[in-house]
Amino acid sequence: MQSVSILIPCYQERNFIRACLESVRAFELPENFSIEVLVLDGMSTDGTREIVSEIAAADPRIRLVDNLKRTQSAALNLGIPLAHGDYLMRLDAHSVYPTDYLAHTVETAIRTGADNTGGVVATMRRGEGYQSALVQALTTHKFGVGDSGFRTDAAEGEADTVPYGCFRKEVFAKVGLLDERLLRAQDYEMNRRITAAGGKIWMNPAIQVSYYQQPDLTSFIKKQVVHEAPYNAYLWYLAPYAFTPRHAITGVFAAGVIGGLLLSAVSPLIGIAFAGVMALYFTLAFAAGCQQAIRYKEPRHVLFAPIGFFLYHFLHGVGVLIGLARLATGTAPVQGKPEPWPGAGRFRAWPPAASGTLPAA
Repeated sequence: MQSVSILIPCYQERNFIRACLESVRAFELPENFSIEVLVLDGMSTDGTREIVSEIAAADPRIRLVDNLKRTQSAALNLGIPLAHGDYLMRLDAHSVYPTDYLAHTVETAIRTGADNTGGVVATMRRGEGYQSALVQALTTHKFGVGDSGFRTDAAEGEADTVPYGCFRKEVFAKVGLLDERLLRAQDYEMNRRITAAGGKIWMNPAIQVSYYQQPDLTSFIKKQVVHEAPYNAYLWYLAPYAFTPRHAITGVFAAGVIGGLLLSAVSPLIGIAFAGVMALYFTLAFAAGCQQAIRYKEPRHVLFAPIGFFLYHFLHGVGVLIGLARLATGTAPVQGKPEPWPGAGRFRAWPPAASGTLPAA
């Protein structure tokens, strides 16, 4: 009998945790497989813990675990040594999963021999307002998210990362636990660390999950600028092997827009070149907006999606530049913190030589 340990970090997820756990309880299990579910809660005060305890009382496979550090990295590092499974599946409390999710994932992991296996994310609207539809449009087109295949239905094959991965447990004994200095991008760093160590990440679009995005453009952009984008820069600082152009291109774009505006004031030739580049950008954005308008049967995307794309790309890029500036001035939150485990080093989140045993949390 083999088993899968499902790890679900959560904090203040009253509105989503019940649907998440009910979808997990409904998983179709492969033959001779069992599951355990560890809900790693950051001491929620909104009723999340009560909902989990209620469901756990009816299903002994589910266990509530206190995550006093609250962050997702800490939650996973707490859960990995506690897990008994041959495979460790990291799920998100903000999502719901089809009944065949686990079966498809395990089948793919066994068939490919991958160290981490995952699928694609179907970005769902949260709320009925137009802004929720706009956020969905921005994050489900290649013009918006680049070559992020798990968001745009790439073909099955090896990938640089996958969402909500299913890891072979022994991989953590080889490459170490997650770097708790990274409050964001910790999954991406782990996946790149696995591939840098010779491992394999595999994406199968038959594995699908529904994720509920931010309900309006303001909260979506705020998340990008304040949380996601700066941690791209922090990720490169801690783990240079995790650099990818798609995370950096918005920073280049933002610097180009700012520099183009400033230099256009002193050089007509630069002004003409800058205007041409921006005209090309908005032509591509308009074309993408038209495609999303047809795809989602929402005519307003023709007008508002190009504006949304620009705000998304420019402000995400500003966030990257802020992260780089904080690193340059020594004020980044990842600086000055102790290494996550002995031997990780000051800059590179890299474990010591493989010991064959699972690192302690």
